[in-house]
Amino acid sequence: MEEQMETMDDYKAELEASFRHISEGDIITATVIAVSEEEATLDLKYYAPGIIKAAELSDDPDYSIMQNLHPGDEIQATVIRLDDGDGNILLSKKEANQMLGWDKLKAAMDHETILSVRVKEAVNAGVVAYAEGLRGFIPASQLSLNYVEDPSVFVGKDLEVRVITVDAQKEKLVLSAKSVLKERAEEERNHRISMLVPGTAVEGTVESLTNYGAFVNIGDGLTGLVHVSQICERRIRKPSEVLKVGQTVRAKILNTNNNKIALSIRALESEAITEADNESSAQATEYHSNESASTSLGDLIAKLNLH
Repeated sequence: MEEQMETMDDYKAELEASFRHISEGDIITATVIAVSEEEATLDLKYYAPGIIKAAELSDDPDYSIMQNLHPGDEIQATVIRLDDGDGNILLSKKEANQMLGWDKLKAAMDHETILSVRVKEAVNAGVVAYAEGLRGFIPASQLSLNYVEDPSVFVGKDLEVRVITVDAQKEKLVLSAKSVLKERAEEERNHRISMLVPGTAVEGTVESLTNYGAFVNIGDGLTGLVHVSQICERRIRKPSEVLKVGQTVRAKILNTNNNKIALSIRALESEAITEADNESSAQATEYHSNESASTSLGDLIAKLNLH
């Protein structure tokens, strides 16, 4: 009985293959078992192996069968012909890309997934990169956080992007690196804000004035708001009464709630006034003490009868 079970296990793969049915047009998942300059051979878990010619792997002109495909890789491909004349099943990864790639990219857009792509060429008002084997366009305005005058400087560079437009019917794929860069910059900014300590005094430059306050650049890419009520001790109607753009000011960090920096110039002024008052009081006390000591010594000398 044990021998019979072992024999059945030995033929398990063959039994599964005998029940599998493959038809032209099917998209199947297969494992790469050999790669050459001309083609890739795949294990289809079927009686016949699968063959994908190099030209049928990708639309990407820079795709290299020897560099991008390796034995053990699992890929999806479309069945083109059940017999290529040599007993092999002919497949196309390009066709599978066209059918599956759009769905994958739509899902990537819906989930805001970050993709890694390499810029292939510069075109009018942007560059071209391939994602899931499909040609995508990155507008110049979506290449960087800053204005891009010459998109060609990005050719050959690897970029992290998000899908912002995907339309399979129109074969339109638009990607954005700016979206990812903006998120990274925001994360870095929030980290720097989290390192600020409320109560600390900082120096900065007035960047802009509004009716409700002044925005002050405190360095390291950070800007805080001094509310109009926190500008000075006296009541003012608007910040421009006492501040001007470009002016250097010192302020106290009140808080960093919700990753926003609240500053107060008034708080430092109040502290300076308090310190000055305390210093004046200390000096007055010291003066009276000295005066008293001097008078007592004079009285003592005056009472001495020197002959």
